[in-house]
Amino acid sequence: MKKHVKIILAVVSAVVLLALGVAFFVLRKFRQGKREEELRELLMLEGYTGTYGFDNDGGKNHDLRLFTYASIVSATSNFSSENKLGQGGFGPVYKGKTSEGHDVAVKLLSRQSGQGLLEFKTELVLISKLQHVNLVKLRGFCIHGDDKMIIYDYMPNKSLDFFLFHPSKREELNWQQRFNIIEGTAQGLLYLHKYSRLKIIHRDLKASNILLDENMTPKISDFGLARIFKQNTDEANTERRVGTYGYMAPEYAMQGIFSVKSDVYSFGVLVLEIVSGQKNSSFHEIEGPLNLVEYTWDLWRKDSAIELMDRTMKDSCIVDELQKCIHIGLLCVENHAVDRPDIEEVISMLKNEMTNLPLPKNPAFITRNGVVEETKKSTMPMNLSSNEVTLSEIRGR
Repeated sequence: MKKHVKIILAVVSAVVLLALGVAFFVLRKFRQGKREEELRELLMLEGYTGTYGFDNDGGKNHDLRLFTYASIVSATSNFSSENKLGQGGFGPVYKGKTSEGHDVAVKLLSRQSGQGLLEFKTELVLISKLQHVNLVKLRGFCIHGDDKMIIYDYMPNKSLDFFLFHPSKREELNWQQRFNIIEGTAQGLLYLHKYSRLKIIHRDLKASNILLDENMTPKISDFGLARIFKQNTDEANTERRVGTYGYMAPEYAMQGIFSVKSDVYSFGVLVLEIVSGQKNSSFHEIEGPLNLVEYTWDLWRKDSAIELMDRTMKDSCIVDELQKCIHIGLLCVENHAVDRPDIEEVISMLKNEMTNLPLPKNPAFITRNGVVEETKKSTMPMNLSSNEVTLSEIRGR
């Protein structure tokens, strides 16, 4: 009798364990399916000139690592102030070290940020799909309640503006390093505009969004404001203008028209800043030029462009290269987008593959008497943010 009871108990126990195992397996599959669906929904981009979806795998091979919140807290020492690297329009950035020993930068989406879920999704999807030596590398992301985080490779030399606009740090940037940063940034833009699977307009190219690795190699970062184009689309129009005033092309700032030439304009401003060591917005005298672009144009017309050179690199400067970069910078900031070179032409100029450069025409800049003719009729207010602030949205009145 006891033997029969033991057999019955053993069978019942086995059935219960089997049932629990099946239930656990089904629940796990359900949660996994739900998580994949949530990730798929998260990583779908809307509002672009072209549709963006997943490959035939349904989005499973998205190559994005989902970090646990506990691992991020541990990596950043609970977001300690000692690990804080800086503060951007997106939110604070912290240095961390993963359990595998990788140094990372954790960008936390501030709840008070003007940028939201769309920008978060855009940056995740774009950087995860892009691979280039001059683009920042994404490690993964983390979502914890209302907190959203993006995890990148840590860049030990911070960003270009940290060196370029610091009175003592900019002395550490010799001409060869600056020229390499100009060329590397151009190569990154060329990949975005032409050679990546997606045609991408960055829309917020500026010194603070150029990160520098241990070898001072430039890495374009911050793709939250980027837009995807169909390969056969040249430009688009939007009422929601985003970017950083001072780097924004006039047709975009005033009319909402953007294209690859909008990025070229931003690149031109960046080149002039790298050559001079001055911010585009650093001119505050009552008389004289309003910004760096206008100042450079004044020097060019006087055949004194060499005066733009940052004096801290006078011993390392190759004058012909510097003058060529000033020339290219002015071509990139021309008023009409159609007159600006594309980034492939810029690289040819930098590599001396194009020797007879066209003379630059009037650049696009705002003067104290108004703006260039094409934008005088705009209803766009002139009291916009300086080029220190990323604009989440600008609208005409």
